[in-house]
Amino acid sequence: MKEYVEYKVKNRVRKFVTIGFKIFFGILAGIAFALLFGYGIMWLWNWLMPEIFGLSRIGYWQAVGILVLARVLFGGLGSGHSSASRKRKMHNRWQSKCASGVQNDLSKWKHYEKFWKEEGEQAYNAYMERVEKKDS
Repeated sequence: MKEYVEYKVKNRVRKFVTIGFKIFFGILAGIAFALLFGYGIMWLWNWLMPEIFGLSRIGYWQAVGILVLARVLFGGLGSGHSSASRKRKMHNRWQSKCASGVQNDLSKWKHYEKFWKEEGEQAYNAYMERVEKKDS
């Protein structure tokens, strides 16, 4: 019993530490991406826009502002659901509709092989003879 309790405590501590590291590194990654994208936008703007359009150079915070503005204008503010969850939801809805349709169709097909052996091949041959007569 003592080993079980120790195992449970170690497992919970391990989960807590793992979640803590994920949160910490997620925050670090977010900051790193914000810095990189801000400097990337600033570098691209200062490299291209003054020469092409004669616009003035911008600073880091102006580049971040442009990035946020582009997100609002072109990316939307978000609906609270990721596009992946929307796709997954639509896929599940489509899959359930297809599964119910296939299930209904499969019940009709359980005698197909027997039908084909008894009547299907003869009916197909008769059909092909009619088609060949029409073509000639």
